[in-house]
Amino acid sequence: MKWLLLVAFAYLLGSVPFGVVVARLAGGQDPRSAGSGNIGATNVGRVLGRKWGAVTLAADALKGFVPTAWAVSTLHGPWAVALVGLAAYLGHLYPVFLGGRGGKGVATGLGVFLALAPGSVLWAAVVFGVVFWLGRMVSLASLAAAAALPLIAAFFGSPLAVVALAVTVVGFTVARHQANIDRILDGVEPRAGFSVRQGS
Repeated sequence: MKWLLLVAFAYLLGSVPFGVVVARLAGGQDPRSAGSGNIGATNVGRVLGRKWGAVTLAADALKGFVPTAWAVSTLHGPWAVALVGLAAYLGHLYPVFLGGRGGKGVATGLGVFLALAPGSVLWAAVVFGVVFWLGRMVSLASLAAAAALPLIAAFFGSPLAVVALAVTVVGFTVARHQANIDRILDGVEPRAGFSVRQGS
């Protein structure tokens, strides 16, 4: 019963659209109506400035970390814990408070895996940093880090449930970044410091 309550809590917390909340607190434009229209930290940073983008990143990561870390400390069995992490992640992607129209889940996924496999996240962050340094594209770096995470987690001996969750997140990450992937392949994906097209 406890795990069901934690799953519900994780989903509801994950559904909180901190990008929209931050924009309102900052007195700025709703990120859904500007830039790419995404509620995540990258678009909030474009619309409101880097400071508010960083606040959104931290808040979105925390809403993945808090319920998952709680599950790690109170539940028995890696599959139940992974299910709580998945619920928080899906809450961001399909938030009940926004009619199911959420973000891409990178920051929330980061928070989930910081609770489940912090060492693996560190190496995935290295992959993100290298790819971003080479290509100056947040989308490409996010995709590369997400793709690397299951391999890294498996290499370092994470439970099968954690690896399976990481693979699931890769699938959602690719699906959510399909427009970005198309632009990367066409050579027109915006780079850091350059103008942004709708949908990035």
